Amino acid sequence: MTPRSRRPVIFAIIALCLVATLMRPAITAVGPVIDRMSQDTGIPLALLGSLSTIVLITWAIVSPFAHGFGRRFGLGGAVLAAMGLLAVGVIVRSLPGSTAWLWVGTAIIGVALAIGNVLLPAVIKRDFPLRVPMMMGVYSALLGGAGAVASGLAVPIADLSGSDTGAGWRLALLVTGAAVAPLALFAWWFVSRREMRAMRGSTAAPASRLGIWRDPIAWQVAAYMGVQSTTFYVLVTWLATMSLATGRSDTLAGVDVMIYQMFSLVGALTVALAMRGRGARITPGALPLLGFVGIIGLMIWPDAIGIWVVPLGVFSGLSLGVSLTLMAQRARDHHTSSALSGMSQSVGYAIAAIGPALFGAVHAMTGNWTVPLIILLVTMTLQGVFGAFAARDRYVLERP
Repeated sequence: MTPRSRRPVIFAIIALCLVATLMRPAITAVGPVIDRMSQDTGIPLALLGSLSTIVLITWAIVSPFAHGFGRRFGLGGAVLAAMGLLAVGVIVRSLPGSTAWLWVGTAIIGVALAIGNVLLPAVIKRDFPLRVPMMMGVYSALLGGAGAVASGLAVPIADLSGSDTGAGWRLALLVTGAAVAPLALFAWWFVSRREMRAMRGSTAAPASRLGIWRDPIAWQVAAYMGVQSTTFYVLVTWLATMSLATGRSDTLAGVDVMIYQMFSLVGALTVALAMRGRGARITPGALPLLGFVGIIGLMIWPDAIGIWVVPLGVFSGLSLGVSLTLMAQRARDHHTSSALSGMSQSVGYAIAAIGPALFGAVHAMTGNWTVPLIILLVTMTLQGVFGAFAARDRYVLERP
């Protein structure tokens, strides 16, 4: 995109929002139709469950390279290419015939989303430097909101194919993952076209930001990203199972997860308020106190899980928004923000990929939820420690 002063801000906001709606449906719509995918393909559910792990691992591997991609083609051109690649991945994943398309498409989707995850916070840093917390809150809210809508629409769309199981899940993943893509791609091209023209006639700036991997502030932000992502993916994966363990029905367990996601949106939309003034220094370290309420509540009164998902949802939404905000606030410019985003998301998603499996393994070994929940309390405590350090008014790649 071109700088704010050179194009209408409203168009940039619309384009950003449309692209944000593409960033999660391609992965969140899989869960509701995964049983149908297993029936149609013959792939065991346990193996299909690794699709989300593949995405997280891809994010961890590709994220460090996204900064160089953005420097080479410009943020606007790189994001446009990533969203085009995402649409290709969604189409490939839905192709009939060989089950290989499912895995190839998922890998392509992972690569595309990794680039978008890294570069969009840098776009916000560049285009909205005075409104970073607010725009990060809107962006993270759209991530969660679009993902939740896709989860809810996947089964009804799959049912449109009648008894054809294969056509059903393929149609559901195609529509939820790519329906908005043409409009989003056009809007992003429209606001980025001048920047892309300018990049074609210029020499790309050096992409190296290797110093980011040796910077202690960058590691504080990366650690914060890692522990908050771990908590989020553990809860998304296991909340329904914990709800069922209390004797609630499948329907109520689904409602519990829905409430959790809804209040995650509430949390994301309060980022600007929470990070205003002195809140920018206090919130990252104090935020886990809200998570403690939900986890301790689950340990003491698990039957009230429908209540405890409310503070946990707000905590998760706020944590993501604060984490993305730190990637922008701890950098002097959008180029450095891009490098910090790539490094911290690589570390963060590598950690998050381990979390749900470890949580489930501990539950299987102990036969209860107490010990796994204690691990989450430890994770939240670490988030508070890392947040207290990362929130200090310092910048990466600068000496104090």
